[in-house]
Amino acid sequence: MHKATFEQRPQRVALFVTCMVDMLYPGVGIATCELLEKNGVEVVFPEEQTCCGQPAFNAGYRDEARKLARRFLSIFGPLVESGEVDAVVAPSGSCATMTSHFFEAIFQESKELDLSHQAERLASVTFELTEFLVDVLGLVDTGAHLQGKAVYHPCCHLYRELGVDEQPRKLLDSVEGLEMVDLPHAQDCCGFGGLFAIKNSGISAAMGRAKARSAQQSGADAIVLCDVSCMTHINGILSREGVSCRAHHIAEVLNDHLGSSLTTPSTPPPAQADHPRRWGE
Repeated sequence: MHKATFEQRPQRVALFVTCMVDMLYPGVGIATCELLEKNGVEVVFPEEQTCCGQPAFNAGYRDEARKLARRFLSIFGPLVESGEVDAVVAPSGSCATMTSHFFEAIFQESKELDLSHQAERLASVTFELTEFLVDVLGLVDTGAHLQGKAVYHPCCHLYRELGVDEQPRKLLDSVEGLEMVDLPHAQDCCGFGGLFAIKNSGISAAMGRAKARSAQQSGADAIVLCDVSCMTHINGILSREGVSCRAHHIAEVLNDHLGSSLTTPSTPPPAQADHPRRWGE
């Protein structure tokens, strides 16, 4: 996938927050927004955004996936094409893969070539969070501080489809006080795979247990990753297996949302009663 290059540093982006972040982990969305703002990027949140269609696509429901893809293009496409934003950023390799790789393909299938070309243009300026921070903004150090020992789990879509691996590792290596150690069999899938975890629950759970054993062998206090879907699956397995470490999204690590130490209970960020969702302002 060809990615756009920018003559000037991007000043404004649209946040594609994803379903699970919006509905289950708003703190990850807040951390993403604040992280971008701290580094001089204004964040726009299109409130009308919905699911990108990945669950339907993975289940083979191409027509239903295309409906959601058309909606996504109708919301984010004009923001980019009008110059209102320079790029689209998502705290998820999984959903960024759907919009960057598969929209073009499903519109080619339906012979909607105009939409396929629009999807290709939008894909060129759509980035997963760490990819945007490192490759576009040129960041290596976000100024985060966190005491403890952690491993990095490369989520499948991010690693295999987007080819993003060094970027999150560079950012984590720069976190002051955080010791990064190797995760045995790191590149093995955690077993989530969206609908795979439902349709093949036995295999999914076995893969998750293997990941939990690897985390335990590493001696890490935490697993850091870039997708809340894998994070949910891994945390469920870790809890049931009695493994003390927990998985955390990288945005919360890089934005100091986990407190000062991984070995003590973290303190959640202060509640904002008037603005429960930072990006809704």
